Amino acid sequence: MSSSAASTSMPARLENVFYELLGELNACGHQASTLLERTRLPGWSRRSLFYLLGYVARADGRVTETDIRFAESLMKSLRLSSRQRRSAIEHFREGKQSESIARRRGLRLRMTRWIIPRPSIQVVLCLCHAAQLHGVPSQARRYRCEDAIDRTGLPVDLMDIVLDSYAQKVWITQPELKAAPTSYEEACKLLGASRNDSFEELKRAYRRRVSESHPDKLGSGLSDKEYALAKERMHRYQLAWELIKRREKVRST
Repeated sequence: MSSSAASTSMPARLENVFYELLGELNACGHQASTLLERTRLPGWSRRSLFYLLGYVARADGRVTETDIRFAESLMKSLRLSSRQRRSAIEHFREGKQSESIARRRGLRLRMTRWIIPRPSIQVVLCLCHAAQLHGVPSQARRYRCEDAIDRTGLPVDLMDIVLDSYAQKVWITQPELKAAPTSYEEACKLLGASRNDSFEELKRAYRRRVSESHPDKLGSGLSDKEYALAKERMHRYQLAWELIKRREKVRST
């Protein structure tokens, strides 16, 4: 969905904040936990966040370890005290036990969304991240995420914009699942560049991939499998870069 499509559903100021935070999410390598570390989240909005996360997590019938790890990573990012952590866990449990969301849930987010839009949008970005924890969301996860976003008072079509961002940056590429590049053209393609790009442009593309994908920059909450895949992804990028550097060295001699 395009920016112009979103503008029909939101005032300009809210739309600007949305795209600002979406850009920040992209800069964080699409890690919502890192986003919260950088942008913070008001204490009064945490109850709704963890309740709605629990509701989304139960979409496919059970809450997985990945869902729990993600919720825990957000608690760590928010630097919750022991008491605040217990409260967040309780709200998450309430959410996962709910078959539907009571209208009172998210009320403060709905009341303040036009005046202070950042908290509502931050919650929406976290919900969208939760929806795609296992890859392309199932229909059940999409429905629950839409329902949860609706309780924030924001347009549910924001989910499509956010998930499209994940599709372009996270789901499609997955270089760790592909064979290592063996040609200059394959190396350029892996970095999201063209063989006709200059060496400096290729260097920027490599650095951008590293910034988005380095395991140490993806925040806490990664499972051992996810961390291993992130390391393998970095290895693929490094192989591509070494291949490009070798070609450049040959050309310059």
